[in-house]
Amino acid sequence: MPVLRQLPRWAWVGGGVLAFIAGLVNAAGYMGFRHQSISNLTGSTTLLGISLGTGDGGEALHWALSLLAFVVGAMASGAIVQKSTLKLGRPYGVALVLESLLLFVAVPLLEREWSTGLWLASMACGLQNGMVSAYSGAVFRTTHVSGMFTDLGIYLGHRLRGLDVDMLRVRVCLLVIGSFMLGGVAGALLFEHLRERSLLIPATLTGLCGLGYGLYRQFNDGAPTGSA
Repeated sequence: MPVLRQLPRWAWVGGGVLAFIAGLVNAAGYMGFRHQSISNLTGSTTLLGISLGTGDGGEALHWALSLLAFVVGAMASGAIVQKSTLKLGRPYGVALVLESLLLFVAVPLLEREWSTGLWLASMACGLQNGMVSAYSGAVFRTTHVSGMFTDLGIYLGHRLRGLDVDMLRVRVCLLVIGSFMLGGVAGALLFEHLRERSLLIPATLTGLCGLGYGLYRQFNDGAPTGSA
């Protein structure tokens, strides 16, 4: 029989909202002045390689700084959260509020078409993705979906062979993929009207998530949350 486990409700809500936010931010990056992915690094790494191969030093520097900013954000998250096991008492709220501040600061820079704004937004996404958490084997990565699609395909292959499928992991994949795509839809609609200011929406949502988590943590301090 498939393995049945549970995630706390706050983890489902938080994971979905964060994936939605990442999809929104990434849509704004693609539709902005550089048409750049912000929340994942595959394309940026490829473009860095192309810039190096063609000898375009200015472009190579931009993409290198974009990658570095993401890594610095993940480093900050690792220093703040410290553990990768999903648990209510961890300081996720601090990381989320910092992400919110980075996005707020990025907006006026992006309006001036300064690449610094892209680097700050990339740092914010690295910080969010650095909060990757595991709970009973289910892993949340909310700023990109390549791994989620891969995992989903593997689980479907297992099902075709009649093997047991971990339904918790399947539900996590569907949640993140669906929320990320909805974020992209919202990002496209908002960008048409707000341009770079559309990033004020994920900045606000992230800040509210951080503050909301802090309040939830206070009122539920000591409640059992399970472990990996």
